[in-house]
Order: sequence, then structure tokens, then C-alpha cells
Amino acid sequence: MGNSLPECAPSANNAFAGDDYGEEPAAISQATKTSAVFLMQSLESLGKRIVVLGPSNAGKSTLAVALSTKLNIPAIHLDQFQHLPNTDWQVRPEAEFARMHDAAILGERWVMEGNYSRLMPQRLARATGAVLITSSRWLRLWRYLARTSLNRSGRAGHLEGAQDSIKWEMIEWILFRTRNSATKYSEILHHSDLPIVECHTAKALNELYRRWDLPPFK
Repeated sequence: MGNSLPECAPSANNAFAGDDYGEEPAAISQATKTSAVFLMQSLESLGKRIVVLGPSNAGKSTLAVALSTKLNIPAIHLDQFQHLPNTDWQVRPEAEFARMHDAAILGERWVMEGNYSRLMPQRLARATGAVLITSSRWLRLWRYLARTSLNRSGRAGHLEGAQDSIKWEMIEWILFRTRNSATKYSEILHHSDLPIVECHTAKALNELYRRWDLPPFK
């Protein structure tokens, strides 16, 4: 690991948190580094409708549950809307998924994790704050392999009755196809008027849990 990894914290000089293993995350562009300020907002400043964005297996579901418990508001996992229960993550018809999403964002209090860029405009219009998290793609791959092998029904964001199996398509998705997704999400968020917290390492995310006194997921 690198020796000097800045935490998610207030910054007057656009401090940048590097990759968990001493590399700069491929998902963060030079433009993002020079223009974005990675702020440690107070949890209260994010309001009662919080979106959690980030690449697959970065810890979005676990963070959403922790925020839900801390704030006593519902946690909504968009993967559970996108996929049919009691399947190996079979995709739900798009129109049905969009209806479920658009109904959920009308709620007054929620923490909603998941990306689905095509539905992001109306979600961000309803949100009061945002958290973007990412980490090394190798760490995220390890998390995917571990969680799929264990297939625990109690894990955060688990699909009811899912018959998980390791998929080469998902490995490719994590390692290659979404390498730059955090750049896209960061740019989208910085064009909104939302208070934003960005964490680009697992170490920084752990610091976020500590500073906000979030409960660990059990």
C-alpha cells in the first residue's frame, strides 16, 4: 500500500486520495483531480435522502445499511429492483424497474444505493446529499468472489432467494468495463447542487465510518 493516503477530509487544495495499493485509480481523471474538491461533509449536511454511488463491490450496500441504521431511514438497494427474486440475478423488465425506481424516490426519507445512470437525473433531483465511494479493482474483485462463494442471505443488498454463481462477465465488468465509472459519477455529482462526500480508498471509507460513528454491518 502507499505510505501517504489522504482521508476523505476538508481540503483547501483539492487533495486527492489515491488507490488502495499505491496506484492512482484509473477511474479518476486528471480533470477531476484538478477541479473537484473531495469534502468531508458532516452527515447531517447530506439531509434525509442520500444517494450512494460507486463501482461494483465498492461497499455501497453495506454503507447504505449503516447510514439507514444511523439515521433511522429506509435503505433501498436498486439491484433488488433491477433483478427478480429467486433467480440467479435475472433482470426485471426495464419499464417495471423504472416504475419501481421512480416510486421509491418520491419517499421523504431514504438512503438509496446503486448507479443506473439512465435513471440518475430524477434520483439526483430528489436527493438531498450524495456519497461516492470506490477502491482498487483488485479489492473489489476479491469482495465479489468472496461474497458470491459465501452467498449469505443476510448480507447487505442480497437478492431474496438468489442462486449466486461466479460469472466471467462480472469479473470482466469489475476489472475492465467499469474502470472509469467513478470519473463519470464524480462529474455528474459535481454538476449538481448536492453536498457530496467522495472516498477513493478503502482506508478513506473506513475513516468515514469512524468520523460519522456508523455501525458495522452484522
